[in-house]
Amino acid sequence: MTSVAERARSVASGRRDVWLVVLLIGLGLLYPWYVDFLQGLPLIGDFVPSTESMVVMLAFTMMALGLNVVVGYAGLLDLGYVAFYAVGAYTAGWFASQQFDQVTFHFFSSVPSDQPGIHISMWLVLVAAGVLTLLAGIVIGLPTLRLRGDYLAIVTLGFGEIVPQVVRNGDNFGGFDLTHGAFGIAPIDSAGFPALGFAGLPKNFQTSADRALWFYLAAFALLLITVFCSVRLRDSRLGRAWIAIREDETAAAAMGVPLMRTKTWSYAIGAFFGGVAGAYYASFRGGAFPADFYFQFSVFLLCMVILGGMGSVWGVITGALILGYLDREGLATIGTKIQDAGLDFDPTKYQFGIYGIIIVTMMLLRPGGLIPERRHKIELEEGVHDTPFYDVQTEGTLTDRDPSDD
Repeated sequence: MTSVAERARSVASGRRDVWLVVLLIGLGLLYPWYVDFLQGLPLIGDFVPSTESMVVMLAFTMMALGLNVVVGYAGLLDLGYVAFYAVGAYTAGWFASQQFDQVTFHFFSSVPSDQPGIHISMWLVLVAAGVLTLLAGIVIGLPTLRLRGDYLAIVTLGFGEIVPQVVRNGDNFGGFDLTHGAFGIAPIDSAGFPALGFAGLPKNFQTSADRALWFYLAAFALLLITVFCSVRLRDSRLGRAWIAIREDETAAAAMGVPLMRTKTWSYAIGAFFGGVAGAYYASFRGGAFPADFYFQFSVFLLCMVILGGMGSVWGVITGALILGYLDREGLATIGTKIQDAGLDFDPTKYQFGIYGIIIVTMMLLRPGGLIPERRHKIELEEGVHDTPFYDVQTEGTLTDRDPSDD
């Protein structure tokens, strides 16, 4: 009877989870249609992000989910994730702009056919950006993933600094302008549906009357694909191998997990999502600019993962949306309210200090994150101080052993 009751409770809990996910997807999908209503409400209206800000927040969330594959699933500390963002953004600049105006090539592009340069459909460019960034992840990962812990973090930090320097100084590779130097590549073509204009879909999102709406819907769809892939990867054989490496690399190797290959896959797949998000964000902004690719951005994404809960898909989404909102509108809005109250304080000047205080507070009060991953939650709830759950169980077994058994 107990088994039947537990099974019934499990089924009921699973159904509630499904309906909750459906509700959240529905609310997210319909956000542009009710955001004006929320912004008109007293007290909270000024704190509701606009649709354009939500596009940026969703792009950041995609990058955070990609970093979560590396940090949360495989337990590899990556401080150079901004490099993948840069590769994705510049891939969009190479294949969807006038950067290479020596040639004129168009393929389902959203710009006039007489514009010089390479202009490929942005949807194909997103795939190309993901693939090129995946290859970049493999190239970076192969020589670095043999290291562990702090050494790996230092090397990834080095690559995170090398790539931005390359794009800043890439305007003269043997007389060839690859990145247009400090000016960046702009304008970058917009996403759109040039072949489906007859169906009422915009040929070009940037020139559409509902620009923010279409960019938001496309970003939301890309985020759903990222979430689906993250969940499926976590529950796959490869995902279980990542988690085994995260928990105990030596034990995983002893059980036959190929460390280098498995680590490289995590680095490559995490890079793929970062490249797609970077290319889409560059299309939304209309350009790829070197000033965006700085070390603090890697730390910013890592803070999202830590705040939400390393290894937790839903936690990372929550943490990314919170910090993304503070970065885009939240701190500025809070500063305006503070100054209206007569206090001379601007939170935007101390944004990284504020993020640091948030992370330190979370580590003290809720070290597993806002929505902790199940394994971490068990360790934190069942463990004693810094002792993992497994060690507590082992110690209890040894302590409770009857000496007469000897």
